[in-house]
Amino acid sequence: MSELDPDTDPDRGSETNAHPEDEGEGEHERETESDGHSDADGGRSPVDEAADGETAPTADDGDATGTGDVDAGVSPVEGDRERTVWLRADDAVGGWERRKRRITAGLEAGVDWVLVDRRDVERVRELGAVNVAAFDGGDVHVMEAEAEDPGGADPDLAVAGKGSEGDGTVDLPPELAGSADLAALRRGEVGGAYVRMLGEEYQTFAREAAHDADVTLVVGEDWTVIPTENLIADVGDRTGLVAGVTSAEEAAGSADRVCVDTGTLMNDDEGMLVGSMSRGLLFVHAETADSPYVDPRPFRVNAGAVHAYVRTPGGETRYLAELESGDEVLVADTDGETRTAVVGRVKIERRPMFRVAVDVDAAVEGEDENDRVETLVQNAETIKVAADEGRTAVTDLEPGDRVRLLYEPTGRHFGTAVEERIVEK
Repeated sequence: MSELDPDTDPDRGSETNAHPEDEGEGEHERETESDGHSDADGGRSPVDEAADGETAPTADDGDATGTGDVDAGVSPVEGDRERTVWLRADDAVGGWERRKRRITAGLEAGVDWVLVDRRDVERVRELGAVNVAAFDGGDVHVMEAEAEDPGGADPDLAVAGKGSEGDGTVDLPPELAGSADLAALRRGEVGGAYVRMLGEEYQTFAREAAHDADVTLVVGEDWTVIPTENLIADVGDRTGLVAGVTSAEEAAGSADRVCVDTGTLMNDDEGMLVGSMSRGLLFVHAETADSPYVDPRPFRVNAGAVHAYVRTPGGETRYLAELESGDEVLVADTDGETRTAVVGRVKIERRPMFRVAVDVDAAVEGEDENDRVETLVQNAETIKVAADEGRTAVTDLEPGDRVRLLYEPTGRHFGTAVEERIVEK
């Protein structure tokens, strides 16, 4: 998700309350780290200066600073987040010559994406090599001089929301039933969503859009009413879970077991990703189910032995033994949707353990041969995994049962994925 500051005038670099269709507006969108904090400082951006005819310095590492048209945010992409710079240059900026100057300045400053109306896609590509996103069906402010040349090139990303529900042109339907923008996303007709935060209902709309969109562009109106962090926490990442076959499970003696107690109440389909091998992390349910042995603890995941890895935000891992109060872990559901949770407490106790081994089919992951990953979990019926039959206690697993796990055939150093062959067994 990209979160955008209130709209700004590209000539003055000062904040205005104009709508996107107002003359002189343009946004410059930047994706940042998962904490949602902006890197924008005071002053004007390199793109602003170049748009006024001055020389634009090259952006360092694809970044840009300045209030003006610089807007910061995050995007829920799988694995590590990639910092990118977006430049808005649709007809809200003005006529083509003005848009052209703005795009040229952006290319010189090193932007990664240019957001335009569909008729300008080919024009942008003629100016330079850059990813081009275009509003889908959003050419509602076509100027008379340009109406004869609508263009027809396909963008790298089609974006819904301009001239429709996303920017408030069309009212949001009650409970979002029958939303045209959401329907276009779910049908795959567009891959991006543009949402102006015109009220609390637009936070819900943005969250729903982000579940189906590759990129969600959010224009903030009043972040004291709708905190940025709420959207980031609601949307989170998406993690691809695959099915593996349980080939064996057996008692493995006693070990130091870790319970991760979070400051978050988890749902029945949520848990954490843990495993002895960093390339294969088993989905372990939170303790939300009723049990004759213990009351539910929906804030807790009985995660496994101290040596095991647990998935954390940003596509990284930590050892369970390293976790402490205040750390962040990744909470996932059985569909692969994830969010961040803060650790409130870690309990380490000596407990009897099970060794669960899972074979990952090479055909599933495109590898040359099957791979086996495993982990140690407590030998107790309250520890449950996601099997084809639903939530299943590890004590009830049978050879051949299919369970859910995150499989990434890559090595890791200090929790970060590396391009290196590492043998774990």
